[in-house]
Amino acid sequence: MSFDATVLTMFPEAFPGPLGVSLIGTAWREHGLWTLETVDIRGFSKDKRGFLDDTPAGGGPGQVMRADVIAAALDSVDRRGRPLLYMSARGRPLTQARVKEWADGPGLIVLAGRFEGVDQRVLDSRGFEEIAVGDAVLAGGEAAALVTIEACVRLVPGVLGQAASLSEESFEDGLLEHPQYTRPREFEGLEIPEVLLSGHHAQVRKWREAQREVTTRERRPDLWAQRSAK
Repeated sequence: MSFDATVLTMFPEAFPGPLGVSLIGTAWREHGLWTLETVDIRGFSKDKRGFLDDTPAGGGPGQVMRADVIAAALDSVDRRGRPLLYMSARGRPLTQARVKEWADGPGLIVLAGRFEGVDQRVLDSRGFEEIAVGDAVLAGGEAAALVTIEACVRLVPGVLGQAASLSEESFEDGLLEHPQYTRPREFEGLEIPEVLLSGHHAQVRKWREAQREVTTRERRPDLWAQRSAK
C-alpha cells in the first residue's frame, strides 16, 4: 500500500516542488511508493469570476475562504480513510510522533489555506485537524503542506533506503541529533573531534549521546524537560 497525499490548494503549480527531487521524487515517479495529487480549489467556485472568498463575518481586514467552496473541493476527493489536515498557524504543532502515525497510514488530505483563513464551519463539519509547522505566520499553507508531506513520505519504507539512519535522528527518542562531520579533517582552523577518528565505536556512541543531551538542553529546554519528567 502506498502513501497517497492530496493537497487542496489555490496554487497547484506550487507542487511537487521539493517533493519531486532526490530520493523522495524517485520513490514517487519511478517506484510508486507514494503518490501526490493536487486539487485546484478555484475550480469549485460558483461565482462566474471564480471568487472563492468573502469578507469576514463581523468585519475586519482581508478575506475568508468560503465553506461551500472548500467543501465541494474536498467532496470531489476519495478520502479512503485518510486524515484531513488544515495547515494553520493556530494549529497543534507538527511533531515527529504524529508524522510517524500518518506515515504508517494510507496518506493525507491537506488543505492549504490563503487570505485570513477558512470558514470555521467547514473545518468543523468535515473534521479537519489544524496543524502548525512552527510559531510563524506564512502567506499560505502550501509551504507548510510540503513540509508535512515530506516529513511523512521520508518514513515510508523504501523511500530513503537506510532504516538505520532514521533511528538516530532528532526527536526519535526525545533528543535532538548530534553534530555531524566529514572530510577534510581540518577546516578553517577547526578540527573534527578526535574521538570520531579514534575507531572506538563505544566511545563514539558515548560522545554522540552526550552531544545530543547538551544540544537538547541548550536549544530545546521544553524537550529536555519532557524527557527528564519521564
